[in-house]
Amino acid sequence: MTLSIRDPVHGFVRADALETALVNSRPVQRLRHIRQLGLTFMVYPGAEHSRFTHALGAMELAGRVYDVLAAKSNGRLPAGRTTVERRAVRAAALLHDIGHAPFSHSAEELFEEGIDHEEMTRRLISHPEISELFERHGGELTAARVAGLVGNPAHGIDRLLAQVISGELDVDKMDYLLRDSLFCGVRYGSYDLDRLLDTMLPIEHREGGDWGIGVDEGGVHALEALVLARYYMFTQVYFNVASKALELHLSRWLAADGWRWPSDPEAFLAHDDVTVTSAMRASGDPHALAVTSRQHYPLAFETAEHLTAAESRRFAELLPRLEKRFGSETILESHSAKDPHRFGQGTLLVRRADGSTVTMERASHFIRHLERIDRYRIYAPPELRDEVEKTLKEWWP
Repeated sequence: MTLSIRDPVHGFVRADALETALVNSRPVQRLRHIRQLGLTFMVYPGAEHSRFTHALGAMELAGRVYDVLAAKSNGRLPAGRTTVERRAVRAAALLHDIGHAPFSHSAEELFEEGIDHEEMTRRLISHPEISELFERHGGELTAARVAGLVGNPAHGIDRLLAQVISGELDVDKMDYLLRDSLFCGVRYGSYDLDRLLDTMLPIEHREGGDWGIGVDEGGVHALEALVLARYYMFTQVYFNVASKALELHLSRWLAADGWRWPSDPEAFLAHDDVTVTSAMRASGDPHALAVTSRQHYPLAFETAEHLTAAESRRFAELLPRLEKRFGSETILESHSAKDPHRFGQGTLLVRRADGSTVTMERASHFIRHLERIDRYRIYAPPELRDEVEKTLKEWWP
């Protein structure tokens, strides 16, 4: 049995027997009830899309990226739609988010045992419900190999395939930028996907002989557009001032109510946005009410968008004083920090027309000058908002 799904971003997504069985499994179907952008739908009403649709889009892109890399790999990656490697990278892309907790990244730190969503993803792939599907439909492809691609394979072809799932140029970013932009009704996440795919290729790194994903010189500007799209989506959508306030209220309520996401995969599957929202609506906690009624604390103060490392440390040092003056339970503090890219680590190479390679950071003047996002915001109850603002303006001129 195969499946054909109409996706608003990529058109028809067609799944083989294994992918169809995985799509119909509980861990993947649960993603229908996990919003891709947490509470952002309360700011951008169209952002109701789920991690389920993102998983399908990532799977579709993983197949396209694999085909591009295989065609340019001189036989290192076997070509063909039914190769084990291609099936592995598509399955890994489909399953890469199944370990996300309710409201996605908003409550990542609440896992038992100190694990994260990636570890939960690996545990769910090893869960009997998933592993049995690989035994029945996977042929040579095993659940263990797919779980490895979600981790950090040490070497070989799987190290290259893992970069398709999670790297500086991965299908996760390539899909969520287009998808989130579409459903939020903005244009910040747009970039030239077809041109970017056309210029991607596997490149051997000089040190160690490992292979990584790179681009031809003609794809530099297409990659710049993706980086700029990611930068704008973070500044305008993911770090939206109201969304961050709602996330802070949610986190306060979850902590006060003693929520913990189970480390046991079977128990974890019982939790999603619906179950948490139901409990939140039944709660009398003021932070829960702030979310459900969308009556969040107003913004009292925010720093510039690009603090230096020294400025960021100095502002962080003010927070204990602020909490002492107004009460740690009274104010909400948000620290939004993100590198728009990590090309400075030299992990993504550009192949020039003469066959030589350089790092993306050297190839792009724009990339070299794009600064890290680093901003603090302070929210306070309406009756304290003006006083908190006045205090911080004195302390942080």
